[in-house]
Amino acid sequence: MRLTWVQPEDLVGHAFAQAAEDGVDVADLRARWVDAGGDPAPARSGASDVPATAQLRALAAELLDEVDARPSPYDASEPTDLASIEAGWTRAPSTPAPSLDRVHGAWLGRAAGCLLGKPVEKIPRAGIREILEATGRWPLNDWFTAVGLPDDVAARWTWNRRSATTSLAENIDGMPEDDDLNFPMLNLALLEARGADFTTSDVAESWLASLPAGRVFTAERVAYRNLLLGHLPPATATVRNPFRDWIGAQIRGDVFGWVRPGAPAGAAALAWRDAVLSHTRNGVYGELFVAAACASALVADSVDEVIDAGLSVVPASSRYAEAVRFARALPAEHGDWEAVVDAVEARYGHLHWVHVLNNAALVVAAMVHGGGDYERSVTAVVSGGWDTDSNGATVGSIAGALTGAAALPPRWIAPMRNRVSTTLAGFDGIGFDTLAARTVAVAEGLT
Repeated sequence: MRLTWVQPEDLVGHAFAQAAEDGVDVADLRARWVDAGGDPAPARSGASDVPATAQLRALAAELLDEVDARPSPYDASEPTDLASIEAGWTRAPSTPAPSLDRVHGAWLGRAAGCLLGKPVEKIPRAGIREILEATGRWPLNDWFTAVGLPDDVAARWTWNRRSATTSLAENIDGMPEDDDLNFPMLNLALLEARGADFTTSDVAESWLASLPAGRVFTAERVAYRNLLLGHLPPATATVRNPFRDWIGAQIRGDVFGWVRPGAPAGAAALAWRDAVLSHTRNGVYGELFVAAACASALVADSVDEVIDAGLSVVPASSRYAEAVRFARALPAEHGDWEAVVDAVEARYGHLHWVHVLNNAALVVAAMVHGGGDYERSVTAVVSGGWDTDSNGATVGSIAGALTGAAALPPRWIAPMRNRVSTTLAGFDGIGFDTLAARTVAVAEGLT
């Protein structure tokens, strides 16, 4: 067995890649690593192909610590501490009572968007298109299917092995387990137990009590490892963690918005406590943006209002805010969705498929392209590739909240049978209507 996402020798290539993004010179460290026989290329799947020796592993740990110690020119413009981030926030004096229909729509929309993207997670955009063209579903207009898929296409592009058995059209029977649903449910339980005064340590305790280590990935798995090694937040996010600017926190923020309808800053303040367990800088901003966007989506009338709310809690000088502004403008500049994605890929295609900046740009572009229409929004973002299930979930959450459960297209909702599968204690088989009611009850209790 090879434990991925935590072994030092598997992390070095990712640390070098993130250092390059952060303007940190690590040429000397890279040379030492290559001279010792290490693989400088980031491992796409979490594990390097280079066999580890005790000496190589020890060097990897040393180099990771050295990378962490080197300052970045972005340190000043991309703070992680809450006081610096929230200095420019405008706090809503009160929050309206949440609409049960719109909260229900957010839960349903998140799940259906996630489910749509599950079978093609990790498959490149070109592969997604080839699959869809081969099965007569391009542009994406229905659930993915293996029915009628030619053998040669199937051989080139392998479905997500954990998901195809439950997320292809011919197999869907309820909402299967996914971390994009586990984290919202876990955070709902946290709010029910602790209220608005929960701490990052409370988040850590809920992970350790409820999430097996094998159910978390990238930055979350590193933070989990750091907890077990005795590190306390916020060190859990910074010790040998090259994934702290990746997408993991961005998928965890929805519930904090749903319980603070109309109050983006209040939602972001809750989300920050969750995010800093595993992420820093742009990784944290991803969760703040989504939480604020979800808070707005429950009361807003347009995507523009939602994006404005998200941007209101993110440092304007950050690379995350730059990605949002860039992506927001693309649909007006290009004639069709494929041209929009081409532009996003041209700017951010060098990043790992689970990085936060490329995926955030794709999410925002799809939101604008979709204009609040649920099907148009989720099919666009999933067909764009990268982290398809997480992006489908985020866009689906926002479009679902804008739409409301009653108006969501039944063909995207009915196959989930109002049932979620999960290993989280007390949640397996729960209905989206129950989740929505519990979320509204929390929101009313916090106001």
